[in-house]
Amino acid sequence: MANGAYENVASTASAMDRALEAGGGIVRLAPTWVPRAFCTPGRRIRLHPDDYFPFEQGRGGVDERWLSSAVRADNGPKTGPYEGLSLVVDPDGDALIPFDDFVAHHRGELIGRRLWDRHGRWPMYSKFFDNQQALPFHVHHTDEKAALVDKPGKPEAYYYSPHMNNHLGDQPISFFGFQPDVTKEQVKERLERFTRGGDNRITDLSLGYRIQLGTGWDIPSGVLHAPASIATYEPQAACDVFCMCESWSNNREVPEELLWKDVPTDKHGDLDFVISLLEWDLNVDPHFVQNRFMVPYSTDTSLDAGERAYREKWIVFRSPHFSAKELTVRPGEAVTITDQDAYGMIVVQGHGTFGGHDVAAATLIRFGQLSQDEFFVAESAARHGVRIVNQSATDDLVILKHFGPGNEELGLYA
Repeated sequence: MANGAYENVASTASAMDRALEAGGGIVRLAPTWVPRAFCTPGRRIRLHPDDYFPFEQGRGGVDERWLSSAVRADNGPKTGPYEGLSLVVDPDGDALIPFDDFVAHHRGELIGRRLWDRHGRWPMYSKFFDNQQALPFHVHHTDEKAALVDKPGKPEAYYYSPHMNNHLGDQPISFFGFQPDVTKEQVKERLERFTRGGDNRITDLSLGYRIQLGTGWDIPSGVLHAPASIATYEPQAACDVFCMCESWSNNREVPEELLWKDVPTDKHGDLDFVISLLEWDLNVDPHFVQNRFMVPYSTDTSLDAGERAYREKWIVFRSPHFSAKELTVRPGEAVTITDQDAYGMIVVQGHGTFGGHDVAAATLIRFGQLSQDEFFVAESAARHGVRIVNQSATDDLVILKHFGPGNEELGLYA
C-alpha cells in the first residue's frame, strides 16, 4: 500500500449506475487519508495509532482526511495515483470507484444541473485537518493568480467541531491576515529573511486568535493564515494550491521550495509577485473579526420544527463557494430532512440509519479499512428528503454536511 490505502480501484459504467441506484441516490465513500511532510499528526481523526505513518520515508504522517473530494492531493512526485480522491464503495462488488469519474458519469443527476452546467465538476471538498502544531503562515491563490499555474483559486472555511477535539494540540491559536497598519514593505522584508534560515517571524505582523470550539472562520482566497493546532472541519474549493510564507514552523524549517510551489517559473525569486498573491485590503481589514468570524445559528426549518427531535445549524455560511451544516438528531428520534442541493456528509457521533444505509461514527479505523461514516447525497435525494433514525437511547447522532457553491437555501449564488 505504498501508494495509498486501497488497491481495488476501478471505474465501470455498470458499477457507477448500480451504486447510485442501490443507494437511493446516496452513496458510501471510503476514508481518504492524506499525509503532509511538513506536519505532525494530532491523532484526532480516528485513524489507528499504529497507522498515522503508513507511507514511505519522507512522505510524513497522516494529518488530513479528505471528504467528498473529486480532486487529488498535490504532494510532490511521490503522490499516489488516488491520493486525496474520494472513492465510492460499490455495494455489489469489491471495487472502489474514483469520485471524479463518478461525478463525470452522473453529472447533473448527481450534483444537480445548476452546478454541473456552471462548473462541469464537483467544485469543492471538505477535510479534517489534524496537526499537533499550527500550520505555517500561508496563502491560497485567487482564481486570477491560480490560473497562471493552471489551477483554480482556493477559498476555505473552518469549523472547530467539539466532537473531533479531545485535545487542542500545542498551539490552539490561529494567525489571520496582518495588523491594519502593516505595510507591504514590512512584509517583503520578512519574506527576504526566508532564505537566510531560521524563523523569518512573519507572524509578528499578524494577529493571533484563540480558538473557540463550536465556532468558525471564513478565509477568502488571498488571505494569509496559520491555522491552529485544532482538529478542524474545512470546507473549501477543490484545489490544492498554496504559497508558504513562513520559514519556520512545527519546530522545523519550512523548505523554501514551498514558497515558490505555485508561483510561475519566470516569477521564482520575485517577492513582489508573492506579495501580489495577497488580497491586501482583506488582510489588513480592521473589521476582520466582524467580517470573517462565524457563530453557528439554527436553520429556519429547524426552528420551525421546534428543535425537539433534532437541531440543524448553519456552521459555514459566509462564502458563495461552499457552505456547511451541523445536524443533531436526538436519542431515539426519527426525522426526515430535506435540502435543496447535493451534499457530502460525515457522522461524528452516534449510530443509526441514513436513508437506506446503516451509519456509525468511526472510533478506530485501520489504514485501508472501510467505514460507515461518510456518504454523498445526490440533489434529487436531498430534495426528496432523507429519513434519519438515531438508534441510540443515550447518544446524539451528529452529522456534518458540506455543500457546493451557491447554496439555494442560503440565497447564495456562485
